[in-house]
Amino acid sequence: MAQESPKNSAAEIPVTSNGQLEDSHEHSFNRDLKRSLPVGLGLSETKITSHGFDSTKEGVVEAGPFPGSSASPKSSVISPSSAAASRLAGQGGRAQQKSGPVVLADEVKNPAMEKLELVRKWSLNTYKCTRQIISEKLGRGSRTVDLELEAQIDILRDNKKKYENILKLAQTLSTQLFQMVHTQRQLGDAFADLSLKSLELHEEFGYNADTQKLLAKNGETLLGAINFFIASVNTLVNKTIEDTLLTVKQYESARIEYDAYRTDLEELNLGPRDANTLPKIEQSQQLFQMHKEKYDKMRNDVSIKLKFLEENKVKVLHNQLVLFHNAIAAYFAGNQKQLEQTLKQFHIKLKTPGADAPSWLEEQ
Repeated sequence: MAQESPKNSAAEIPVTSNGQLEDSHEHSFNRDLKRSLPVGLGLSETKITSHGFDSTKEGVVEAGPFPGSSASPKSSVISPSSAAASRLAGQGGRAQQKSGPVVLADEVKNPAMEKLELVRKWSLNTYKCTRQIISEKLGRGSRTVDLELEAQIDILRDNKKKYENILKLAQTLSTQLFQMVHTQRQLGDAFADLSLKSLELHEEFGYNADTQKLLAKNGETLLGAINFFIASVNTLVNKTIEDTLLTVKQYESARIEYDAYRTDLEELNLGPRDANTLPKIEQSQQLFQMHKEKYDKMRNDVSIKLKFLEENKVKVLHNQLVLFHNAIAAYFAGNQKQLEQTLKQFHIKLKTPGADAPSWLEEQ
């Protein structure tokens, strides 16, 4: 027999001997069960099945089919209240935040992939430039030419060769003059020794000794002027002009890259325009514009350097040619004072013979 429970009206549930509900009380059981649940009870707190009211599990309140009933089996699911739903949603969101994947704002770059991408770009650029050079040599490809700038570059290269020849000849003259001065000094010492040992030819040997020593002294002065001329021309040729030619090489490389990407863009524009070729044309246009800006910048740099080089070259060579002429003229005229005045004019200091040699104390 069912007994009254002072706690809850839902405790009054008639069951059969095997623990199953009677058919006549199916609908009243579901109604009373809904009333018995507390307000706001969530799915994570209670699960009640028809096999026992007191069994507490997490999940859904459900009622299974009842044997002996003529009605079709039914299943009722109790949905949680709005407060429980919001609480479950908050717990699920926190759980998802804790267990979800971590997304970084800045993607971590792989150094190996960066190097591989650099190698790929370099290989592609080298291939395009090589193809452009071969096409130009075979007469099949077109090249961009700045007639005025190209003429200035050709003149600069031709002048460099001529200046290198002058430098080589001046170095040869310096070497020969050094040997002559050394020979004159030795000859003067020999004449001076004989003037002391030959009394009958004392004056004659003395005159020749003084002459050779004077020639050796003037030769050393001329040698200092020539070496100063060589050093200045060497700086002009191997540093100033070479630096300008290095910029010219960079300009020529930029010109080849510009023509290579220009040719690619022209070939793509001549082809069909569809969904596959339009992105390639747009990318090729961007690369062409980038190399065009680089080419224009290098051309401007070469023009500026050629202008400054011409001004510097005229100034340097003017002073050095005046020095060389005055020194040679004074030496062969025997004008020692004019020769020394020329060196003072250009602030040239002669090195004393043997000044660089270490003393006997340093040798010890």
